[in-house]
Amino acid sequence: MRPSPRRLAAAVTHGPGDVRRTLGVETATRRLLLGGVMPLWLGAGLADWYRHRQTHIGTTAGPRESAIHLLMMTETGVPVMLGLFCEVNAGVLLASAGALGLHGATAYWDQAYAEERRRVTPIEQHLHSLLEVVPLMATGFLTALHWDQARALVGGDRRAPRFRLRLKRHDPLSRSTRAGLIAALVLFGALPYAEEMWRCLRARPTLRALPAPSEPATEALREPDKAPA
Repeated sequence: MRPSPRRLAAAVTHGPGDVRRTLGVETATRRLLLGGVMPLWLGAGLADWYRHRQTHIGTTAGPRESAIHLLMMTETGVPVMLGLFCEVNAGVLLASAGALGLHGATAYWDQAYAEERRRVTPIEQHLHSLLEVVPLMATGFLTALHWDQARALVGGDRRAPRFRLRLKRHDPLSRSTRAGLIAALVLFGALPYAEEMWRCLRARPTLRALPAPSEPATEALREPDKAPA
């Protein structure tokens, strides 16, 4: 998305520093998305996988929870692939927003299932917070980069929104950059969670929900007993 002539004219009146800042917003946003948000997401996901391993997910929550993790990875991975290989238009932005909503609902399902079956430590809960916020950050950055189509999607632009998926014709990312991103997704995302599913199925070869123990692994907040009248 290029700065509008009106915005550039306004920047010129304030001096060359504002012009450079205005012209560099798109580049800076893209760098934050690729160099900040993506590593944060992959790092938090890898740390979360390690916490699952420490709490013996295979014999506590079992393959059902691991399958939920794979579902959440798919929900976040689809918008990433669309952003890497397709022209970002209203359709891609709408798909990203929908995936964000599905991811939030699935994360709630994951937490509700896991808390009764294994110990979810404060560290892991903070990792979950990151894993929920990072897709929101990515969707926000993507929307900012393609603000014209975001406005068109909600009727705020005269141009019609575009929904058809098309491969990128002019990609600002080099092939080596895209290859590196995909390699990082496989190495730090797909492989660890595939290993988790394999390990869980070896311990409990079923995707059915395992029964919750009589004493929950995570103690829930309870109201204090009422004093006798």
